[in-house]
Amino acid sequence: MMHSHSVSSCSLPGAAAADGRSEGGSGRRGPDVHTTTLDNGLDIVVIPDRRVPVVTHMVWYRNGSGDDPLRKSGIAHFLEHLMFKGTEKHPAGTFSHLVASLGGQENAFTSYDYTAYYQRIAREHLGTMMAFEADRMTGLVLDDSAVDPERLVVLEERRMRTDTDPAAQLSEALAAALYTHNPYGTPIIGWQHEIETLDRHDALAYYGRFYTPENAILVVAGDVGADEVVALAQETYGRIPARGERPRRERAREPLPVASKRVSIADARVEQPYLQRAWLAPSVRTQAGAEAYALELLAEILGGGQTSLLYRHLVLDQGVAVNAGASYHATMLDDSRFDVYAVPAPGVTLEALDAAVGQVIAHLVDNGVSAPELARARTRFIAEMIYAQDSQVHMAHIYGSALAIGETVADVQQWTARIEAVDAEAVREAARRFLSRPHTAGFLLPA
Repeated sequence: MMHSHSVSSCSLPGAAAADGRSEGGSGRRGPDVHTTTLDNGLDIVVIPDRRVPVVTHMVWYRNGSGDDPLRKSGIAHFLEHLMFKGTEKHPAGTFSHLVASLGGQENAFTSYDYTAYYQRIAREHLGTMMAFEADRMTGLVLDDSAVDPERLVVLEERRMRTDTDPAAQLSEALAAALYTHNPYGTPIIGWQHEIETLDRHDALAYYGRFYTPENAILVVAGDVGADEVVALAQETYGRIPARGERPRRERAREPLPVASKRVSIADARVEQPYLQRAWLAPSVRTQAGAEAYALELLAEILGGGQTSLLYRHLVLDQGVAVNAGASYHATMLDDSRFDVYAVPAPGVTLEALDAAVGQVIAHLVDNGVSAPELARARTRFIAEMIYAQDSQVHMAHIYGSALAIGETVADVQQWTARIEAVDAEAVREAARRFLSRPHTAGFLLPA
């Protein structure tokens, strides 16, 4: 079975990324989550879910494309590919064939702040998955005959996803213009000219630095008890010797923007023009107070569906757009971004649409948010969090992504209460502070 990669990026307007809004928290009556740490530093999170005899086994590493060394963009994602090339004990393909033969599913993905590997399998095979994944944490064997063809695979993936798609090219250019100093401005997959230089030595150096028990989080969700998981983990992962201190994540911080910027792409392949605006905004890790929770609700009120302000004003009232929305990604290690997008109605220029978007935001800042708007956004948001509990994979993802950026289980469990504590004035203040900053605009046009 081929494994699939999802390069989790939060760049496309309206796209649900791995750091998406629905991954906020665990609702009011969340599962009974158990945590422990092995002597070698491996963190373990167990999320019992007894409804079906299935488990989701995930290993999260606290490194993503934001931790790629200078001039080596794409190495985190490239190594994710290479992790399927086998070990001395289990040659290439053995792990994937086993998962498939047991009726399971597997996947791996790279984001800005983490890389994760997971299998979903019948509960009795959990120990086997742990043994294979623990072997892969230290036993990866790479030679040029495996690395060189895989580099071509990644370059082809980049061509297919980005280089042939004007919308993806605009997203990449917009991120690079918004983040001039922080690595979030570099695509997760890497820049083509740098991917071309990545070799076996780069991959092994990166692997040796980040793929250690201290830098990993084991998340198991499903039909298991905490004691059983910890015992199995002790037998498998527990045998890996500690490597000392967890690698420090030293990243450049993005300076506050002083200039508004605009990037535009005009291409004959564009069938539907659209406009995007992006602002630098604090994440749950860089906020000074509770701004991230206010920004979550601001995104919902401004652009979450057909009852949102942007949709009502631009699509229903003025008829200048056929679609409009907003998104914000709280679960980031560094400063995040707040995005607004709009698709023009026929005959409407992007300049006119951009002005109309600005008016909706100015109106919110001037007049604030009504009580019914806030209540509706809060209800929708909390409902989403509660629905998330129905998905074992989603719950594993919520906890894994939060812990990988330095949040705690308590942070995840308190998310709903923190959203409920946000008042209308906090939402208005978030709009005033962060959406009145200089922004970066992206224009996509037909040639």
